[in-house]
Amino acid sequence: MGPNGAKWGITGHMSNASQQIVAKAWNFAHVLRDEGLSYLAYTEQITFLLFLKMADEQTRPPHSRPSVVPEGYDWPSLLAKDGDDLGAHYRHVLEHLSTRPGMLGAVFKKARPDIQNPATLRRLIVDLIDKENWSAMQADVKGDVYEGLLSKGAEESPKGAGQYFTPRDLIRAIVDVVQPRPDTEETVCDPACGTGGFLLAAHEYVLKHHARDMDRDRLRHLKRGFAHGVELVPNTARLCVMNLLLHGIDADPCPVAAGVDALAAPPSQKHSLVLTNPPFGRKSSIAIVTGDGEVEKEDVAYERPDFWTTTKNKQLNFLQHVKSLLKPHGRCAVVVPDNVLFEGGAGETVRRKLLETCDVHTLLRLPTGLFYAQGVKANVLFFDAKPAREEPWTTRLWVYDLRTNRHFTLKTNPLRRADLDEFVEVYKAGRRHERAATYTDAGPQGRWRSFGYDELVKQDKLNLDLFWLKDETLDDGDALPDPDDLAAEIAEDMQTALDLFGTIAKGLRP
Repeated sequence: MGPNGAKWGITGHMSNASQQIVAKAWNFAHVLRDEGLSYLAYTEQITFLLFLKMADEQTRPPHSRPSVVPEGYDWPSLLAKDGDDLGAHYRHVLEHLSTRPGMLGAVFKKARPDIQNPATLRRLIVDLIDKENWSAMQADVKGDVYEGLLSKGAEESPKGAGQYFTPRDLIRAIVDVVQPRPDTEETVCDPACGTGGFLLAAHEYVLKHHARDMDRDRLRHLKRGFAHGVELVPNTARLCVMNLLLHGIDADPCPVAAGVDALAAPPSQKHSLVLTNPPFGRKSSIAIVTGDGEVEKEDVAYERPDFWTTTKNKQLNFLQHVKSLLKPHGRCAVVVPDNVLFEGGAGETVRRKLLETCDVHTLLRLPTGLFYAQGVKANVLFFDAKPAREEPWTTRLWVYDLRTNRHFTLKTNPLRRADLDEFVEVYKAGRRHERAATYTDAGPQGRWRSFGYDELVKQDKLNLDLFWLKDETLDDGDALPDPDDLAAEIAEDMQTALDLFGTIAKGLRP
């Protein structure tokens, strides 16, 4: 739901059952590759079929919901066909569903039947998808399959999927502390929503904690007016809409703006809650989606009247954008890389204005090893928007260090929700006035401490990259960072420099 050019979704530790299904799906990918279908094209076809299968499952006990797919264009209609009849019917299903209004039409917009061999299509439907009861699985197995295929594609291709992912367990912890509300005034927005991880987690939190107490108006709002997303990559937006629809969100017009560059213009709607993991990368450019659904970029900085400063730093632009998305007293949790916390110039301007105009109350320092790109050092910044006044709104920033001396990997030691239990506990959601530091002179290994506003503004360039724990890996005085992490940082710096040189060279052309 990230990562992070255009983030494609959220990921976490997969169960053995999920891994087996991913392996099974990957075997089909090899078959289809031999028939000329790319991994991403195959993954898209999988999502169409999975959606139709899960939509059919939703009509049966214990869900027993009305079908969101018209009869004759649903999963049973595909199962009833074989041979050339199946190929023709599959094409007809995609064409018809693409013309439907609302979110269903958005799911199948410009859908193409890329699987040309009817026998292969039949095997995919019967052997891979129909045998599983996808809705009954605890995890978002469809997300696991999708992300598993993308990550496997990344392993086999130098370019890979080109995205990062936000761990589900991190998303759950963030949602647990911001506590989305069941009120009809509560709206949650993710301006870089990927496949909808944050939006789904917020929706599920409200249902889990408040469903019994919600009246008809609140339930209707949760279904039709609660979630809002923006996603630049159309195929990723399709997956987000599909996820929302399968989880009971059914709004018209579609709540996900597809193929839209969130940074291009001031927002038309303000929200009470913003949760997002924007695209990583220091360089910013205007992104345009072509008629073929491809993303092209032009080297033009964003100049918006509601921004504090003009910069080509993509993350600083997103930070200014999420502030502009918030209603007064709106809450925000945004994932930002380390450079947003210490970069000078525009970075210092943005941090100073943020501390002055918002209550920037919490910073969660994330460990490396959470994202598919090695060496990414990121944080979650929590703040509340406030009405205008002369005095700064930030009085104290609380920092939780989950990075120092903590080591995670995507495969062998993934981040679990339990790893964030202490953070969720010390955060004191709903009663932040009761917070107490675990770091003391007597307990210098405590991971939770605070810094007053006066301390923050005395930092060189208003540096918020705050840490105090002793790094045990540096005890020998000569230890270096992990080679993969170091290489990734060097590569990122070199790419940034190359992009800059390219921009300069283009400007010098007659």
